[in-house]
Amino acid sequence: MVRSSPRVLIIVENLPVPFDRRVWLEATALTKHGYTVSVICPKAKGYTLGFETLESIDIYRYPIPIDAGGAIGFCLEFVWCFIATAMLSFRIALFGRGFDVLHACNPPDTFWLLGRFWRLFGCRFVFDHHDLSPEMYAAKFDRQEGALYRGLLWLERQSFRTADVVITTNESHKAIAVQRGGKDPADVFVVRSGPDLQRFRRYPVEGAYAAGKKYLLVYLGEICKQDGVDYLVRAVKILRDDIGRDDFHCLFIGGGPHQPAIRQYAETIGIMDIATFTGRVSDDDLCRMLSSATLGIDPDPKNSWSDKSTMNKVIEYMYFGLPVVAFDLVETRVSAGGAGIYAVSNSEQDLALQITQLLDQPEHRSQMATVGMNRVREALAWDYSVPVLLAAYRMALAPDTRILQRTAE
Repeated sequence: MVRSSPRVLIIVENLPVPFDRRVWLEATALTKHGYTVSVICPKAKGYTLGFETLESIDIYRYPIPIDAGGAIGFCLEFVWCFIATAMLSFRIALFGRGFDVLHACNPPDTFWLLGRFWRLFGCRFVFDHHDLSPEMYAAKFDRQEGALYRGLLWLERQSFRTADVVITTNESHKAIAVQRGGKDPADVFVVRSGPDLQRFRRYPVEGAYAAGKKYLLVYLGEICKQDGVDYLVRAVKILRDDIGRDDFHCLFIGGGPHQPAIRQYAETIGIMDIATFTGRVSDDDLCRMLSSATLGIDPDPKNSWSDKSTMNKVIEYMYFGLPVVAFDLVETRVSAGGAGIYAVSNSEQDLALQITQLLDQPEHRSQMATVGMNRVREALAWDYSVPVLLAAYRMALAPDTRILQRTAE
């Protein structure tokens, strides 16, 4: 029986909260609208407490002793995290707040097993489809075949099949849920990962970030192998050595498992005099850096994963009035529209060319900045996603005959 104040347990393996912005926005939005929320997530640097309560949300964190470096390592990490999450879910059910809804975020696509178990006790299962795990595997390991790839497709199908409701990030992901996952379109809700306008603040330009140069390029995000940051490193070298520019500096903002390798690569090809790797930064420092930048760069190369993925960095660039330079990806065009210019896919030479041309066109940059800021405030901010999130939860908790039939399966 669902209580008057429904209880939600959100589980996420990819990042800790509140660092995972999408998950934290969902959790706080649900709390503000009368839900009682708990979260299970991993520990990470800066987020080491096993338990704490923030903004009325109970957060349970577990350590990850495995440093995944390949396909086998990732499998071991997923097994460890699944066991840790399952044990904490029992703790919350028996000794914590309990839960009426299990809200599972991927990757990985393994938490449907917990969904099926807890549905035996009347719990509803919401699958928060952050990423295309099969396509991500193909992008990471350059393999779109084999037992692991087929296994990921099977796990994805089980996640969709188990879910009472699917929350996803864009229309491309919704199409996957319907076509590959067999979901009824009415049970799939597009909750975009827009920025919380209350979280950001614009500052005056601080020239120190540009190291005395006229222009500041920025990359923002956790640096993983599939993110293509090596394309930007090579484009920066082309800007300096081939095009002959000496009027810019590039900030690489963010940590991530591939960040040390990318930093070493930048050192190897000799661009550290015009590049700074900041690692993870505070929200205030991030706002100061983006406020001082000239262009926001998204070097994600075109593949079956990136083409269908919404890159949060693009929307955050737009909030700060940064024209976006990116490869020509379907969902990046959906996000940025006229706030972006699009290089030939997977060509660092054209990426460098588009950057240098835009640096020399201040009026065009100003127009793009206006388009981007207006688009964020009028369509893409998190406030526009909250009603969709709440509608998804109303559907999940409703005594709908289709849901009752699926629960009985």
